[in-house]
Amino acid sequence: MIKDYQPYLKRYSRKLRTDMTDAEQLLWKNIRRKQIRNVQFNRQKPVRDFIVDFYSSKAKLVIEIDGGQHFDRKNIQEDNLRDKKLSELGFLVLRFDNFQVLNELEDVLNEIDRVVAERV
Repeated sequence: MIKDYQPYLKRYSRKLRTDMTDAEQLLWKNIRRKQIRNVQFNRQKPVRDFIVDFYSSKAKLVIEIDGGQHFDRKNIQEDNLRDKKLSELGFLVLRFDNFQVLNELEDVLNEIDRVVAERV
């Protein structure tokens, strides 16, 4: 479990938990309480300098749900750097966009299940 994070992020992560997007709420409803292969996920979890949308220490997995702002050039570069840093910590980062979660939930859950099965 990663306990090393910037302390100021804790307050912000709590706020993010109360302000989750519709896509984040839908995914959370389907992965919380060990619904996927009995693996625990946390939401809006501080990890080093970041707050990740969903996190499993057991599977060493981060799941990010991207809104439209993630598709401009600057944010794509920032996301790639962030993914690289998380990868260096041993995490695999899965990214889905809001549309996928809201309209293709079964496919998203199947992909998460497949990846978790490989990593635990």
